[in-house]
Amino acid sequence: MSRRLPSPEEAVRILRETGCSPQVIRHCEAVAEVAIHVAGKCARNGNRVDTQLVHIGALLHDIGRSKTHSVDHVAVGAEIARSLDLPASVISIVERHAGGGISADEASELGWPNKSHIPETLEEKIVTYADKLIDNAKIVPIEETIQKLKKRLGSDHPTIKRVEDLHREMSNLCQERSR
Repeated sequence: MSRRLPSPEEAVRILRETGCSPQVIRHCEAVAEVAIHVAGKCARNGNRVDTQLVHIGALLHDIGRSKTHSVDHVAVGAEIARSLDLPASVISIVERHAGGGISADEASELGWPNKSHIPETLEEKIVTYADKLIDNAKIVPIEETIQKLKKRLGSDHPTIKRVEDLHREMSNLCQERSR
């Protein structure tokens, strides 16, 4: 049985205790700030969203960077989160935030368990999206993130379409509605 959701202060302490650098912690705090904002907009539009889970998931999403800065930080982070008996909902956020998600086939190619690492819940999608809007600890336009991904992965990599689709979905869920 997983324990309760940690408080924001406990989440930051967990990041420190697992060995995350001050830069990674600043990045996670910046992602959390954007994620909370996005969650609020989604909620105001009538979407059910667990803002507390979004906050804690965003703070802990890069816990695996305490051990590696490769894409493997996702799998490593999920293992760390499991070892700390964090709630399954937090582990899922950690496990599914890379790029726009990683398919089961792509996960197998990386040597990970053959399962989908694509965000499914609204909370997972919000954290994944917020992470794409932060470079280090600075807010950047989604187009900048997409251009960087295209340079690094190639313009036809499936991650590009997933990030673009996620942007469209989040824009639709969070756009200001006339009252």
